[in-house]
Amino acid sequence: MIKTNVKKAHPYINGEWITSEREIVLIKSPYSGEVIGEQVLATQDDVEKALASAYEAKKQIAKIPSYERAKILKRAAMLLEQEKERFARLISFELGKPLKNTIDEVSRSIETLELSGEEAKRLMGETLPGDASERGTKAIAATFRVPVGVVAAVTPFNAPLNLVCHKVGPAFAAGNSVILKPAPQTALIATELLKLLLEAGLPENAVNMVLGGVEIGQQIVKDDRINVISFTGGVVAARNICELAKMKKVLLELGGNASTIVHEDADVKRAAAMCARTGFSNSGQSCISVQRIYVHQSIVPAFTDLLKEEVLKLKIGDPLLPDTDVGCLVDTNAAKRVMDWIDESVQLGATVVCGGKQRGATVEPTVLLNPPKHSKVVCQEVFGPIVSIIPYETIEEAIAETNDSSFGLQAGLFTNQMDLAYKVAHSLEVGGVVINGTSNFRLDHWPYGGVKNSGIGREGPRYAIEDMTETKMIVLQLPVSE
Repeated sequence: MIKTNVKKAHPYINGEWITSEREIVLIKSPYSGEVIGEQVLATQDDVEKALASAYEAKKQIAKIPSYERAKILKRAAMLLEQEKERFARLISFELGKPLKNTIDEVSRSIETLELSGEEAKRLMGETLPGDASERGTKAIAATFRVPVGVVAAVTPFNAPLNLVCHKVGPAFAAGNSVILKPAPQTALIATELLKLLLEAGLPENAVNMVLGGVEIGQQIVKDDRINVISFTGGVVAARNICELAKMKKVLLELGGNASTIVHEDADVKRAAAMCARTGFSNSGQSCISVQRIYVHQSIVPAFTDLLKEEVLKLKIGDPLLPDTDVGCLVDTNAAKRVMDWIDESVQLGATVVCGGKQRGATVEPTVLLNPPKHSKVVCQEVFGPIVSIIPYETIEEAIAETNDSSFGLQAGLFTNQMDLAYKVAHSLEVGGVVINGTSNFRLDHWPYGGVKNSGIGREGPRYAIEDMTETKMIVLQLPVSE
């Protein structure tokens, strides 16, 4: 069990935890406000040493046989299974995410490490006969997947364990060295994961971890020793990364203002229950959290009543209690912004069906009815516990409204018409469509990512490895027979 004694998050550079005198930032529980840890910030010199270490290590890590990399990752998954409750409680303590959600996050992280270990053995190429061309009748080529070298992993606070696993796991499986910069809000859980990976046998120089803010991240991404940048976060930061990265490969998993469409023939009770459950988990701090619910006008009254009923059942409170459904946001500033957005929508004509109150970093699960499309709760990413019910007349209107967004991550659709489901799924400009489910559904072995401002590339170990490796071709030219 995690006690409330102060823990420390340290940078890890060139096989050593940095414990000497550095600037220290206190880590507070966003729910209770108590100090739970200290974060030791890396200096510019520390980052330089981490970059040099990662660059020097890349050839050594690439030489580790695939089966050895697979063993290490699977051993890490086994150790994480043994530490499941401890890790879940630490995430809840550090982030304010309910225990029932953090237990699920640890389970997903175990899967992600296992999957990465499996994919380490699947770095396969192909043979290509040359005689498809007249000039190649005496040639044959073989392709191989080889590591890119050094992967920079920049991770967010909202899934602080799973998203580190989604970057470090595939990167190491592919034979790369990694420099990790976790979110400042969740440095403790990143530190604990790195300790576990090292216990599992991860080479000391396989991962360097630096702790700090924007300047630290900028120093990493602009460095020419970095080959691939894997970033999960916001659009503004992503654009800054792209400007600094120059000719590097950049993988971006960004935000969304996810739409879920509830058509007139849908199972309204089931749709309402799922929207309530997946719209407010982690206080809505998920890129694919239910945000815009487009409901056919004929069922708006019934759906609204059912959704309100389901939302009012959610238990708000201490994230460390096993029956809590909704904890708090990452800090009080995030909560204040969410309240400002609720107030703006009401001033523009929206109706508050339920919720809309703040206590510290906690905002009650809030349902809005018919906010205008130019209000922030509709056209921007809420990243908070707000869902909006928006009526529509025709399915074409729901498709058009969903697509009228700078984002395109995932969407949900409730309908019992197969032909309609097929039409909508192919018409929506998003990376994934969940039929008879909400936007907020993801399995860790599936390709996850979006279009437009929702990102570039796909997560999921198999798909991330494709971007964390290069294709090398070896050609054999046979002697010309007489």
